[in-house]
Amino acid sequence: MSNWVKIAAFADIPPLGARVVRTKNADNSTLEIGLFRTEDDRIFAINNRCPHKAGPLSQGIVYGDKVACPLHGWKISLVDGKAEEPDVGTTACFETRQENGFVFLCLDK
Repeated sequence: MSNWVKIAAFADIPPLGARVVRTKNADNSTLEIGLFRTEDDRIFAINNRCPHKAGPLSQGIVYGDKVACPLHGWKISLVDGKAEEPDVGTTACFETRQENGFVFLCLDK
């Protein structure tokens, strides 16, 4: 059974912008997740910490389907959480869906 949580209004996430949400996952631990909206209105959700030095990805620049970490410029894919080569590392991704003007997040991980 999927654990979908209504997390934000779609309109509250600006194009090429991000918002941070804090929620509990299935084992009741706190998650800080960055919600990112691309120029073509896709919504992605990834762990808000860069795999390099834990920089807050939600403060980075969104372009295409990537975000640049504000600390050292690592480029992180919003699709799969992987750092762009030559950098190496991955941050967790979460499934999202949009419904009736809201963004829902799947917390089954």
